[in-house]
Amino acid sequence: MTHLAVLGTGKMGSTIARRLAEIDPGIALWNRTRSRAEALGIGHVADTPADAVRGASLVISSLTGPDAVRAAYLGEHGALSVREPVLYVEMSTIGPETVDELRPRVEETGGRLLDAPILGAPTAVARGAAAVLVGGGQADVDRAREALSRIGEVRHVGPGGAAARLKLVANSMLAAIIVEAAELQVAGEDAGLDRDDVFWVLARMSPVLGPRSAGYLEDRHEPALFAVRDLRKDVHLALGMFARAAASTPLTAAAASRVDETSERWANEDITAVIRSYRSDRQSRSSGGR
Repeated sequence: MTHLAVLGTGKMGSTIARRLAEIDPGIALWNRTRSRAEALGIGHVADTPADAVRGASLVISSLTGPDAVRAAYLGEHGALSVREPVLYVEMSTIGPETVDELRPRVEETGGRLLDAPILGAPTAVARGAAAVLVGGGQADVDRAREALSRIGEVRHVGPGGAAARLKLVANSMLAAIIVEAAELQVAGEDAGLDRDDVFWVLARMSPVLGPRSAGYLEDRHEPALFAVRDLRKDVHLALGMFARAAASTPLTAAAASRVDETSERWANEDITAVIRSYRSDRQSRSSGGR
């Protein structure tokens, strides 16, 4: 039986861990704040990444960004201090450069690395209904498939790093949708339309908006399905990738600017908080007209 470990038990990591505990009740968990891992009440909680990895055949990491991933893998008592033939599945949104940095370090230990970011919120993962983009060798993908299929549909998108790049494309699209929906929600209201009708149409055009009605209609952005600070990190990783490819992405840059502005005040709230800047623009116009 495959013995599993999960590094990182934030919102996404904890949901992944619960799904995987169904196939490995003895799953090992590690989180920088130990109490968050203990609160799950599953498997056993390790003191360090190395302790979690030791004896595991497959390790999933779901962390907040490149620095957190480097610390968990490469830091003192990091995962890679354990020199065993582990298959690592890196599910964080960290960009292809960090994946490329990690791969040779993993292989030095006798291990293998897949990049496998998730499309979908923790609620989708909890139902096994997310999508898992996977970059890496076919044999490694086959080895991880049973575990990843507990999370959602597995799509092998190419060699190592391909999934990390594709996830940045996906989250750039998400940023554009969230910002444009906020703009059109307020614009529709300004044009005299009922706000519920405006949102109904927007959500019909883009179903990703459906679970976020409270943000657009009621100015409720907590608890965050996806925090503004995290989208800001992702869209800037994407802009860096696009710039290196000499790609033209003016709309993505414009969406990033609005996300940046929102992050200055509401970084920890859901990404729907971008609508507040449009409502503020409306108030400014009204004040200027008096």
